[in-house]
Amino acid sequence: MWYTFFKIFIFRPLVRHGFRARIHGAGNVPTSGGAILVSNHIATMDPVIIPAMLPRKVTFPAKAELFNGGRNIGRIIVAWFLKAIGMVPMDRGGGRASAVSLQAIFDVLDSGQVVAIFPEGTRSPDGRLYKGRTGMARMVLASGAPVIPVGLTGTQTVRGFLGIPWVRRPVVTVGKPLDFSDLRGREAETHALRWVTEEVLAAIQQLTGQEYADVYATRVKYGDLKEKGSDEFVLPRPGGGPRPAASGD
Repeated sequence: MWYTFFKIFIFRPLVRHGFRARIHGAGNVPTSGGAILVSNHIATMDPVIIPAMLPRKVTFPAKAELFNGGRNIGRIIVAWFLKAIGMVPMDRGGGRASAVSLQAIFDVLDSGQVVAIFPEGTRSPDGRLYKGRTGMARMVLASGAPVIPVGLTGTQTVRGFLGIPWVRRPVVTVGKPLDFSDLRGREAETHALRWVTEEVLAAIQQLTGQEYADVYATRVKYGDLKEKGSDEFVLPRPGGGPRPAASGD
């Protein structure tokens, strides 16, 4: 109920009419059944713009710590909001907690809903498309769900009237579904995981035209490449290697 309320009465009017957002390829989103929506991540408002523009409910896994409000009023509001709109807590610490949170995501898919993932793991520090984490591919190969590539452009925040942060004419481009069902059940194979991840990122790159850097964005934002940047890692496209051989070949 809360998801529908916020989407229809707050976020959709804001994004469509305030930000003047556009969407291309909305018909590529399946009208029913579980699906995994995979997008680039360039700005803070991306998780708001995507569900506001798509016809179906979209569930984002969010950091588990965001669901623990504690005593801070801001965090309490964030935790309540995430729970109210049905987002799923994702524990990244490994072990049993991570397994339980991953099962919660599979439950969303099994119920015929859409799950959305940012495979880069963090916002791009400079507008480039960065190397993807394989957790998304593990989810794809374990579930057999179709993958919907989404390219975001123009979602960066700018200073609007009276200095209020604003977004001007963002564009959401939805690509045709990608089918990796022939690789289902191979989520323990490192090569299969990396290949699927790179193919999905390549599909996103075709939608956005972004330059690709074959390095994790976290290294550029917080690690040893913070001052140096990612120029030496730029490639024409992610991956490009052969499809993993069928089992038994």
